Amino acid sequence: MCCFYFQSGAQTDSFCGKVEAVSNLVDTYHFKPKKLNDSLSIGVYDLFIELIDPKKRLLTQSDTAAFNVDRLKIDDYIKDKNCNFIGKYAKILKSRINESKGYLEALSNAKLDYTGSDSLYFNAGKVDSYFRDESSVKRYWNKRVRYELIFKLMEQDSVLENLKSNFKTLELKYRQTVIENEICVLNEIENRDGGLLQFVEESFLNAYLSYQDPNSSYFNSSEKSLFEQGISNTQFSFGIDTYKNDDGKIIIGYITNGSAAFKNGNFDVNDEILVLNYKNTSLETNCISNDAVVAFLNNEDYDDVNFKIKKKDGSVKTIKLSKEETKVEDNTVKGYIIEGEKRLGYIKISSFYTDLESFNGLGLANDVSKQLYLLQREGIEGLIIDLRYNGGGSMKEAAELTGLFIDRGPVAITKDRIDGQFTVRDPNRGMAFYKPIIVLQDHFSASASEFFAGAMQDYKRAVIVGSGTHGKATSQQIIPLNDKENIGFARLSIQKFYRITGRSHQSIGVIPDIELPDFYDDFKTEEKFYKYAIENDTINTTMTYIPLRGYGIADLKRKSEARTNKNVAFKELKSINQKMVKHVINRKAIVPLTLEGIYEDTETYKRMWQAYSNFNSKNSGLLKVMNTKSTAERLEYNKDEKTINNQYLKTLSNDIHLTEAANILQDVLSNY
Repeated sequence: MCCFYFQSGAQTDSFCGKVEAVSNLVDTYHFKPKKLNDSLSIGVYDLFIELIDPKKRLLTQSDTAAFNVDRLKIDDYIKDKNCNFIGKYAKILKSRINESKGYLEALSNAKLDYTGSDSLYFNAGKVDSYFRDESSVKRYWNKRVRYELIFKLMEQDSVLENLKSNFKTLELKYRQTVIENEICVLNEIENRDGGLLQFVEESFLNAYLSYQDPNSSYFNSSEKSLFEQGISNTQFSFGIDTYKNDDGKIIIGYITNGSAAFKNGNFDVNDEILVLNYKNTSLETNCISNDAVVAFLNNEDYDDVNFKIKKKDGSVKTIKLSKEETKVEDNTVKGYIIEGEKRLGYIKISSFYTDLESFNGLGLANDVSKQLYLLQREGIEGLIIDLRYNGGGSMKEAAELTGLFIDRGPVAITKDRIDGQFTVRDPNRGMAFYKPIIVLQDHFSASASEFFAGAMQDYKRAVIVGSGTHGKATSQQIIPLNDKENIGFARLSIQKFYRITGRSHQSIGVIPDIELPDFYDDFKTEEKFYKYAIENDTINTTMTYIPLRGYGIADLKRKSEARTNKNVAFKELKSINQKMVKHVINRKAIVPLTLEGIYEDTETYKRMWQAYSNFNSKNSGLLKVMNTKSTAERLEYNKDEKTINNQYLKTLSNDIHLTEAANILQDVLSNY
């Protein structure tokens, strides 16, 4: 029988206000809002249930049967401003968490079976079901503890014979540790910022927005701050990156050069964070996710925080630290020289960042223009622009970057519900760089990256090399739910954008002129595999643009294929990819729940990843990559940065995709 969860009127009203605000914003600004009807109710409900129990390790079939009364009523609840339904989900979740903790505690002294009478079943194509009853829940935790215990023992000793001979002793030694870690993971769900009820409420808001499209979402203040840092060249922060280690401790993994923590001098990499305190708000890091720590540190209201940290020597310190404006290291652009038959330039663009605080908004495009000036002073004959792993950012920066390489004209078309169709143009005559260009992309190049790559391809201004891109042709805007008080934000897809041909890369990606094998081929990471992904479409356009004569793609492609087909490294990469797709992405396996069974399965997995790691390390010295004179001079005064730079140069010199991009550019220049 379902229980009722009693909320205060203020809690219900607050959540209802958010739901109403989100619904109104979608209706007003989303480029194609979905109707508030039974179809929406079913879609939002299904997404919501997935979000509150994503791994299906808590809820039972009786729970979902009880919840199903809401499946066709979500639209009615929203219309009637009735939010009383939400509380029962938090109550049931809390109950299931507590029950699971009880089952885990009972395993401390239970006899666990490692004879192989049980097995683990893996089927990537099968959707997991919810637990049938209490016995299936207990069986799940029993199996999980056994699996995690074997895995824990393998971390202590990687030799199977040693594990077999000492198994009974080691199993007893580490059993309680494994059980406590599992209980800690369950506590993390309850210990989220705002508590379990807020987690459930925000999951519902995210479900409502994700039903519209996979790029619309709800942000609380910390999430908004984190997102904006990703597309900004500066951030107001402490300059500390953290991670959670295997023992459940929150560890400082990186300190940004020049940041508040760096200048303070009392923080070191590998320090453990015990407690964070802002005024009367404290966050103890026991049984807390790293996400919760990141959210606390990025809360816009928490300018001064007391850090209680444990040093490597065991001493404990409490240090007060104030946020400072810090340059985002990933959002910087540096130019490099690739020596060869012809001297080439190389620019890596990690994101299309911008200055969110400046009136002029100078960001990526301005920084690239400065690097182009330095590279051209060194006599480069061609340029490689690397967009791999670039998830996008500012469309304005993408348009301005395109403008550096074309001589006036349209670069894209946008379409929204308010302004209709609009042509994005480069209004400036002339180009900052006239010589041949290669754009290097991969499956993770998305949004603004695709905007730029598509425009360069349509103008025949660059040869596009690599793999197909992510397939995201929408732009989002972050809108507050309430102008007067901070109750959260909606990140809404307000606009679609199209290439100047009227075609879209939505859900299909930008197809490269010359395709190269990639480790992530067939990993199904592209947007077309997301639920409720926007379908591809085209628009009619009569605009004129003048493409260049191009570079003779067919001949370049033939030469590149001849090289890659003979290249041992690319052959090995294809082989590694095929094994990963078969044994990981499309995995179907039955693994005996024994020491030998788990050991062999884990070792097989490790061997595949090790093959990829070895592959990256053994392709050494393929390219001669150097700093520009300007960078070399600056590094003479910063030893730490020089060490990082030397490692990066080594990484570039070993990069087979960059090497082939350079070969293609040399082919272009030989006929230019």
